[in-house]
Parts: sequence; C-alpha cells; structure tokens
Amino acid sequence: MLSYNELTKGTLFILEGAPYEVLEMNFLRMQQRKATVNTKIRNLITGKILERNWQGSDSFEEAEIERKNSKFLYANRGEYWFCDEKNAADRFSLSGEVIGDSAKFLKPNTPVVATIFKDKVIKVAMPIKMDFKVVEAPPSIKGNTAQGGNKVITLEGGATINAPLFINEGDVVKINTETGEYVERVDKS
Repeated sequence: MLSYNELTKGTLFILEGAPYEVLEMNFLRMQQRKATVNTKIRNLITGKILERNWQGSDSFEEAEIERKNSKFLYANRGEYWFCDEKNAADRFSLSGEVIGDSAKFLKPNTPVVATIFKDKVIKVAMPIKMDFKVVEAPPSIKGNTAQGGNKVITLEGGATINAPLFINEGDVVKINTETGEYVERVDKS
C-alpha cells in the first residue's frame, strides 16, 4: 500500500478499480491544518486527467502495469490488430476509441509498446515521430509564400496534415504522431 506522500510524479496506483498515473504532485500545508497533497492524475484506460487532494489517512494500492513490445498488423472494421514482437501467434485487438486520433498514423509493422493491466491490453504507445510518403499534394501557387504558407497534404494510409508549400507528391516527411504535425522533409522525390 502507498501512503499519500508516496504519490510522486510517475507513480502508478489504483483508484476506484482503474489504474492512474501521477502527473504532478504538490505538498500543501495550511496554517493549523494537516498537510495535504494536491495531485494531477491521468486514468491510463480513458486518458482523462483529474485533480485530486489527498490527506494523511488516504492509502492506495500500487498498480501492476506490464509493458511489452508489439507491432501493428492491420485494421479491419474499426478494430486494430497487433501481435507480440517475438511471437506473431500472440495477437490482440483494440477498438478505434481506445487508440484515439493516432490510429490514422498506424501502418503495417509499426512497432508499438502495449500497456497491460490485469492481463488486458489497455492502450498502445506509438513512436513519437514516424516517416510517411506523401501520396497527394496540391501544387503551390506562386505568390502565396510571403507568410510562409501551408497546404493540406495526404499521407500514405489516408491521414491529412498541414505542411509547407515546398512539399510535393512522392516526398517522404517526418510527422509527430502525438500532435499530428509536420516536422521535416526526410527525402525529396
């Protein structure tokens, strides 16, 4: 069991049957009152962030989270299939709601890290930066570069992002999968 003063940044614990991770922790001591701990915590299943205050009488069960290297195989009817990195027969699937917006950046054989809680995969973490080939890019129009303009391009897999005007069809670009933003051009077509 964890006490309230052991809820430091990065600590994993169980609250109301769900695993949470401590994002921020501050000690509060007010005049003639007992010390409290103010925390910002994230639900590892839903991703929801909460702020909670804890007192000396509070205790918590430590969450046992396992992480294993896996890879993305394919998507079918809103389900995303993955397999263990070392054993292709060990497969599991997650719904699009669990994966979230980053699902549009999954391509076959993408390495991911699966987070497991109570023998169930609750989420996957993708690489932060990935390379994609540009499959569609409208031509840039001469004269609209005074403000360093952007245009919408389509990547392999169908994701669309904003990119600088100099990006052309066939180029390979690096994308931040957390924010969905263009980072740099890797290879010119």
